[in-house]
Amino acid sequence: MRFNIVGKNIEVTEGLRAAVEDKIGKLEKFFTEDTEVHVTLSVEKDRQKIEVTIPVKGNIIRSEQVSSDMYVSIDLVEEIIERQLKKYKNKLVDKKQGGGSFRQEFIEKDYMEEEEVQIIRTKKFDIKPMYPEDACVQMELLGHSFFVFCNAETDQVNVVYKRKGNTYGLIEPEN
Repeated sequence: MRFNIVGKNIEVTEGLRAAVEDKIGKLEKFFTEDTEVHVTLSVEKDRQKIEVTIPVKGNIIRSEQVSSDMYVSIDLVEEIIERQLKKYKNKLVDKKQGGGSFRQEFIEKDYMEEEEVQIIRTKKFDIKPMYPEDACVQMELLGHSFFVFCNAETDQVNVVYKRKGNTYGLIEPEN
């Protein structure tokens, strides 16, 4: 694997470079030697962020992780990408696509779907028309982080949700 490591508001020290190449290098078992890995390390206040992008045959494997410690972020991003690769591998085989940048051993090995999406509960409820502000109040009363409602102004289904800093967001369809 060929690493392209850059820093934004942070100097990429030899220690950081070694940590990235060591941790992300563990993914080398999945890729051919000529696979490029683009890594961006950045710091904003207390946020230590790593972004890893691996272009592979018409697709992009990408993860971005943030923590208060860059080394923790590096550990997290490697775990996430490995999980993504195992899911992506199953799609490659299902679609009978070629491996491209992947090693043949990776393509041939079977991986269990660790996090297969599974709906375990369905909830039905009446949606009554209300204004977004009223929906926020209802959401707070229920102690939820989001609330689905029919917007009294537009007569469409909307969602209000709680954001950081005690603010709210509104999701509405584009029509």
